[in-house]
Amino acid sequence: MQCQRCQRKILESESLKHHDETLCEDCYIDAVSPAKPCNPWAVYLATRTRESSGLKGMEGLISIQQEVYEFIKNKGQVTAVDIMTIFDIKQSELENIIATLRHCELVKGQKDNDKVYFVPF
Repeated sequence: MQCQRCQRKILESESLKHHDETLCEDCYIDAVSPAKPCNPWAVYLATRTRESSGLKGMEGLISIQQEVYEFIKNKGQVTAVDIMTIFDIKQSELENIIATLRHCELVKGQKDNDKVYFVPF
C-alpha cells in the first residue's frame, strides 16, 4: 500500500483515511492540522516558554530549523522555492519549519511586489 500524498510505502494497518485519500501518519497530520505561522497565541506561548527556559536565538531548535534560519539570516531574504530547493524538502515540511521559526520570532514573511520572502525577524 502507498500513501497517496508522499508516495511512501505503508502497511495497510498503518494507513489512515482522510476524505477519499489513504495516507501515512505524517501526511494525515499535515492534512488535519496544517502549520499556521501567523498564530499570535502560538507566538506568545513559544516566546514565553523559550524565555522561561533561558533559550535565545537558535537554542532549542532542531538542526534543519537551525540550518534554514541561518540560510535566511545570511541571504537576508529568500523565497519558499529557494529553501525547498536548497534543502530538498517538501512544502509541508517547510511550512512546519517556518511556523516554528515564526513562533520563536526568528523569521517573518515580507511581501515585495508579488513575491513573498522570508526575512530575519
